[in-house]
Amino acid sequence: AAARSRSAAVQPPAEEAALGRNIGGRDLEIPLSWFRYEEQQVEGFARQIDLRLSLALGPETTPRYVEVTLLPRSRARPSSRLLDGVYLHRFLPTQLAGFPGLVGKPLSDKEGFVGETVWYDPLSVDPFFAKCSAPVAAGASSRCVRTVHLGDGIAAVYVFDEDMLANWRSFDAVTEPLLRSIGVF
Repeated sequence: AAARSRSAAVQPPAEEAALGRNIGGRDLEIPLSWFRYEEQQVEGFARQIDLRLSLALGPETTPRYVEVTLLPRSRARPSSRLLDGVYLHRFLPTQLAGFPGLVGKPLSDKEGFVGETVWYDPLSVDPFFAKCSAPVAAGASSRCVRTVHLGDGIAAVYVFDEDMLANWRSFDAVTEPLLRSIGVF
C-alpha cells in the first residue's frame, strides 16, 4: 500500500498535455509539466531533454525534486563504470558512514575534486553510484550526480540532494515507472 501511494503521488494527471520528442531513436511522450526549461517544450528530435520530477525519495519518502537529463546513450558513460576507471585511484583512505548499504569515500582534493565524495554499493556487480559535491553556498545542500544507461539508446543523468541517498534502494523503483510511462523503456 505504501508503494502504491508513493507512486500515485508522483504520477502526472491523466489529462495533462504531452509533447512528442525523439531522442536516441526513441519516441517519447512527455507531460509538459515535466520539462525543466520552457524552450524545450517543442515537438521533434532532441540532443538532450531536461526534466524536473517530483519523486518520493526525500527523507521519510517525502516528495523532492530530481533533475533528470535524458541523452543519447553514446553521450554518457554510466557512473558505475567510472568507479574503477576514474574514482578508485582518487579515494582518500578514510571511509564515511551515513547511508546504510552505501560506502562513502572522499576524493583527493587534486585534479578538481575538492569537497567531493563518492557513494556506492560495494556488493553489486553494477553498483548504485553517486558522486556528491559539498555545498557551494552556506545553507545549501550537497548535490549528487548519477548517470545510468536506460532503455535502448537512452541514458539519464540524475541530479539530486545528498540526503536523498537515504532512499537509494528505492531510486530505480521510483524513477523507472515514470520513465517507462513516457516511452524510455
